[in-house]
Amino acid sequence: MTNSAFKTAAVIVAAGRGTRAGAGLPKQWRALAGQRVADHSIAAFVTHPRIDHVLAVVHPDDTLHMDGLPIPTALGGATRDASVQAGLETLEGQGFTHILIHDVARAGIDATTIDAVIDALQTGADGAAPAMPVTDALWRGENNLVTGTQSRDGLFRAQTPQGFAFDAILAAHRAHPGNAADDVEVARAAGLDVTIVAGNERNLKITTPDDFARLEQHLRNDQRGPMDIRLGNGYDVHAFEEGDHVILCGVKIPHTKALKGHSDADVGMHAVTDALYGAMAEGDIGRHFPPTDSEWKDMDSAVFLKHAVDLATSKGFTISNVDCTLICERPKVGPHAAAMMARMGEIMGLTSDRVSIKATTSEKLGFTGREEGIAAIATATLVKP
Repeated sequence: MTNSAFKTAAVIVAAGRGTRAGAGLPKQWRALAGQRVADHSIAAFVTHPRIDHVLAVVHPDDTLHMDGLPIPTALGGATRDASVQAGLETLEGQGFTHILIHDVARAGIDATTIDAVIDALQTGADGAAPAMPVTDALWRGENNLVTGTQSRDGLFRAQTPQGFAFDAILAAHRAHPGNAADDVEVARAAGLDVTIVAGNERNLKITTPDDFARLEQHLRNDQRGPMDIRLGNGYDVHAFEEGDHVILCGVKIPHTKALKGHSDADVGMHAVTDALYGAMAEGDIGRHFPPTDSEWKDMDSAVFLKHAVDLATSKGFTISNVDCTLICERPKVGPHAAAMMARMGEIMGLTSDRVSIKATTSEKLGFTGREEGIAAIATATLVKP
């Protein structure tokens, strides 16, 4: 803590029944991203370095679920504000200068939002609470008909935790007649000013069954961390020699010449393979299959491509797409492009709409223009969620 005289507790309000969340256990005890809803909310405060103590207020019928909680508990009342007051009364006299009150159903609460509330309190605010500005258009309605509009200027969607000076909010709850929407309403009724701090869209309150899926996605993304997207490029060239066919992207094409190489000289497949290796910073085909090794003489290049694919899979990557351009005057690639895309997709486990094979000429310039060989360039995208 930045101020030794500043001692903060958190009350997690977990005594509600959550009937709108559907049949089954109260929502705070249901599974969410591998834990219970309550476990996520409690952990956010227990692990926060600026919170000195955490108390959960629970329903008397939920004693079976309390055994797994790593914090002390108090029994709640018939309404939310009654439960909050029960928690405050439990903590009175323990030396806390400030209190953060949080709804257990907001299991996506993050440390940044908690910090924002504490920062406002430490700079002298009577109270502080996170909120999100209302951005949707607002209507008034009756009998399923729009009867008017409402300006959204100055409107906010309230969130928790809502923080206050401890003695002030306890006195406010004792004086309030009850049935307040939240603790900000209680505080304002007592004449306390409440500062709005930035909320977080993922700090949503689980209310309906659909909210579980929404928050689950947020939490799963947090557990995985940021998506890892890799791009790699490959380039390969093979000269012509005597022969009667070439192999391009796994397809045998009749031609007046063949491509020269240690393996089957599939210049397109080699470029794609090197693009995959490049995206993983794993060098090129030569590193994994040295041309000095006779084992790879006349080898089907599908072996090389499959190795790169398996290596990507072992590292947790998925191939999103590949794009290969063959550069040559002849043979004509267009009539064979669909077969090439199908064969490459088969090897990589991709549908043909994720494998692009196309061709261009060099306008009679350079070695490809003189029909001395074929070049290929390729790009591959790897994704790790």
